[in-house]
Amino acid sequence: MYTVKGKSNKDHLLTEHIPLVKRLAHHMKAKLPPSVEVDDLIQAGMIGLLDAITRYEETHGAQFETYAVLRIRGAMLDELRTSDWLPRSMRQNMRKIEEAMSILQQRLGHPPTESEVAKLLKMSLADYQEMLGDGGGHQLVYYEDFHDPDGNDSFLDRHCVDEDSDPLRSLLDTDFRQSVIDAIDALPPREKILMGLYYEEELNLKEIGAVMGVSESRVSQLHTQAVARLRATLREQAWTGPA
Repeated sequence: MYTVKGKSNKDHLLTEHIPLVKRLAHHMKAKLPPSVEVDDLIQAGMIGLLDAITRYEETHGAQFETYAVLRIRGAMLDELRTSDWLPRSMRQNMRKIEEAMSILQQRLGHPPTESEVAKLLKMSLADYQEMLGDGGGHQLVYYEDFHDPDGNDSFLDRHCVDEDSDPLRSLLDTDFRQSVIDAIDALPPREKILMGLYYEEELNLKEIGAVMGVSESRVSQLHTQAVARLRATLREQAWTGPA
């Protein structure tokens, strides 16, 4: 039961952190396809903020804003997953690109160029780049990626045994984190720089374009291609083990 003071404090936290929700929503929107509405992300983020305010008393050792960011982003990601914002056809196209990259990597012994991938897919370079542009917002990890190809239990089945389980932390505590680092290090130099600017420096696509001297749409294409390379590499390692 809330006291008057307690309710006042919670109202203050809500008002104070609304700008944080909007900032996180716009930052996430920059990485997603045009079909995703920023207002939907803000609405989901507000639910996450309210949840953070309600639960914060039960947490220990974390500043409220740090805790709130996790809950807000989590709520936004839940909204994206339930909305299925990346169409099935688009995921199928990205899977084709990933498979082509895997084949060429093994065949050539180096990361394939765009022209080499396009040739294997029997597409023109322009059509291949358009497919990359359409795949903006492609993620490194989807929940369905954690299913064993032989039909055994999934990653989530193994690590979400109760409400307190944290599958993301379990994932990062494994060799997966180092595998991601190694896969990024093996990217072509241009894409490696792009990923650093995007995820470490947190520049948006327009800012990265200015740094790299290319258009915003070209940055989006290169980012999608880099994610496809990473997914192809990590999938290969997941089922065959590291080389």
